[in-house]
Amino acid sequence: MRWVMFGFLLLCGLLLVGCDQQSVQGSQSARVERAHLVELHQVAEEAVKLDRVRTGTLRATVKYRLFIQEEGQIANLPWYPGDRVTRGDLLIALDDSLLRSQIARSSAELQRAERDLERVRSLSQRNLISIEELQRRETELEIARADLAILTTRLGYTRMSAPFTGVVTERLSEPGNFAAKNTHLLTLIDPTSLVVDLQLSEQVITHLHLGDRVSIALDALGPQDFTGNITRIYPQVDPLTRRGQIEIQPDPIPAGAVPGQLARVSLSARLQERMMIPFSALRYDRGEYVYLMNAEQRIEKREVITGVRVADRIEVLNGLETDDQIVIRGFMGLTEGLVVQPVMPLAERES
Repeated sequence: MRWVMFGFLLLCGLLLVGCDQQSVQGSQSARVERAHLVELHQVAEEAVKLDRVRTGTLRATVKYRLFIQEEGQIANLPWYPGDRVTRGDLLIALDDSLLRSQIARSSAELQRAERDLERVRSLSQRNLISIEELQRRETELEIARADLAILTTRLGYTRMSAPFTGVVTERLSEPGNFAAKNTHLLTLIDPTSLVVDLQLSEQVITHLHLGDRVSIALDALGPQDFTGNITRIYPQVDPLTRRGQIEIQPDPIPAGAVPGQLARVSLSARLQERMMIPFSALRYDRGEYVYLMNAEQRIEKREVITGVRVADRIEVLNGLETDDQIVIRGFMGLTEGLVVQPVMPLAERES
């Protein structure tokens, strides 16, 4: 009887051990068979609209700095910063009394030289004077005329007028002061020549063209937007910053706009067909790369070179081809060579 009971207990123990082994093997096989779920994006070329807001500075392209070309005491300097002047208005006058005296003397010498030459010519016609003496008198007359012309030109430098209608921005001396030759005394700008100087990345500037319309906001003038045109694209890019410069002409010039004000420019340009991928697909480790699923549903690590970023997408310049399948979700535990299972994109599941 005891042997029968012992055999029964042994049989029950063996059955329990077998069940536990089957359970462990089943769970291990379930873990092996469970695939890594990922969300994929199919690479394709698309036309991208480039929208950017960049800050620039207003600048007057027509700026006149008055450097006096004759020295002397300042007799008249009637303008102050902010004054508007009209073309032809007198900007500055020096004391010209000394020059006028020199001109009077030179005029007298010229008249004497003319009389002397007339007398010598009369004598030369009667062969009473040498040819050399006649030529010397003619030379003296030309020298007297040249001296008078020089003094007359110098007299003109003592009075300088506005070359265009504009606004005075600098006044650097006062009446009564002595002004040396080539001294900067006044600055004048043309307020109708305002442009916005803008620094842009080389990846953006290459997609802009002369005449493109832009929107301009000036913080100093409130929330109103103004329109403008790209009038100049500089032909070189800074090799250190990789940025180039453009000029934008507001059309029309906003009332109250002055040089130096901050301008916010909204740029919009349509790119050519570009290969764009979600920015979330981009990984970083000693460079940029993405995870790609091949035909065997295994993961490959692919290095890429990127270009301009537009919102939540970024341009791929090299490394991918059209129709490649790249991972955009499910990166936790993702390694190269891993077998993955694509799932429906989250946006499609929520719609």
